[in-house]
Amino acid sequence: MKKYILMLLSAVALSGCDDFIDLNPISQSSSDGFYSTEYEMEQGLAAAYGALQSTNQYGGIGYPSFMEVPSDNTWNLNTTQNGGRAAAFDNFVVDASNAQLSSTWTSCYDGIQKANLVITRANASESIAAETKNRMLGEAYFLRALTYFNMVRIWGNVPLLTEEVANVNDAFNHTQATPDEIYKQIIQDLEFGATNLPAKYTGSNIGRVTKGAAQTLLAKVYLTQKNWSQALTTLKSVISSGTYDLVPNFADVFAVNNKNNIESIFEVQFDNSINGEGYGGGDPLEAGSDVNNLPSDNLLRLFNENPDDRKDATVIDMGTQGMRLYKWHDTKTSYGMGFNIIVLRYADVLLMASEAMNELGYGEADALKYLNMVRSRSHATEYTYEDLADQASFREAVEKERRLELAFENHRWFDLVRTGKALEVVNKNDGSSVLTVNAKSHQLLFPIPQSQIDASGNKLVQNQGY
Repeated sequence: MKKYILMLLSAVALSGCDDFIDLNPISQSSSDGFYSTEYEMEQGLAAAYGALQSTNQYGGIGYPSFMEVPSDNTWNLNTTQNGGRAAAFDNFVVDASNAQLSSTWTSCYDGIQKANLVITRANASESIAAETKNRMLGEAYFLRALTYFNMVRIWGNVPLLTEEVANVNDAFNHTQATPDEIYKQIIQDLEFGATNLPAKYTGSNIGRVTKGAAQTLLAKVYLTQKNWSQALTTLKSVISSGTYDLVPNFADVFAVNNKNNIESIFEVQFDNSINGEGYGGGDPLEAGSDVNNLPSDNLLRLFNENPDDRKDATVIDMGTQGMRLYKWHDTKTSYGMGFNIIVLRYADVLLMASEAMNELGYGEADALKYLNMVRSRSHATEYTYEDLADQASFREAVEKERRLELAFENHRWFDLVRTGKALEVVNKNDGSSVLTVNAKSHQLLFPIPQSQIDASGNKLVQNQGY
């Protein structure tokens, strides 16, 4: 959309925030009557999209703190454990009082509340045409599903809210749902989106959620659950649609003047020509003067051992400041930076399909084809089945490819967790880190913010080990 958040200039004035979730995105006096027209519903939907722009989600260090910083893609050069905003995540010393925990939790429920408002009011509306209503619902369901997918992987058991919260007392009356319950709801939401969303948009609507976005996220959910068959079926639908393709030049995938390109499936939109719409962080790792959370020597060695186009497009040598993240870069204006943050793209689809095929049975021709499509785009040497002589070798090659291709796109930590390699990888000090990490099994999930447990009157239960 050109900006789906142009509407936010109006919607922001209607929004507010509480400790748990945003309870009143519409002014209290007008909330009952606000969602009465299609235009007003679009404003509410714009606010739901806008929640993803928060610095505590995709608009800054929020999600990267949970999804990249704990992984082997970054390391902390500071010799103390207080070397910057995200150092506690890098060093596995996050406790329930950590400010980022609470900020991201609150931001997530703010977005869920905004999505739920649209869902509740659209379902009740009799004035909006059925096709339009279902499209709006598909978008809101996707946004809710994406947020819950992130939350269940970060925290495990979290409150599952599927209707708008009318008052603060109701907000704190919810107990946690199990991951199985949350995943069931996520799948239901995405199945609706896959059925009711359009394949693509044109003009000012580019950037909205599409059928392919719902399908791709659904496939990622299935992959996380190791439901290889369902994942592959869903991914094949995305591939066969003909909607997406690889951008010929890897660096162009992330170019600020090439946003929402043919490889893009879903991006969080930013625009630094509009007040409040630019990317407000530094680089998405916010590696500052305290030299914390830089691209790790381990990752840099992997790039050097596998020379292709991706290293130079991913990191940059800043001399005395070390190697820094380069995948997203732009000239900063008073409104921030203008690059989008890619959440889902076609290369990930191909790699997920390759992985699922291999898990279902070694030796599939398309599994090798999809893997090599990603490699050849970056001028890496293509594999043969002689190179990858068994299922385990193929699995390792896909895992390596995902790290090279998707570095700093908020996949690596969750990839390590779902493949069962997180503790082995992060606890291995190969000489490239100053600090030795001693992560424990309970740290595969993060602690529930203590502020939220307290506010709930202890209805929320802390994750084991914290």
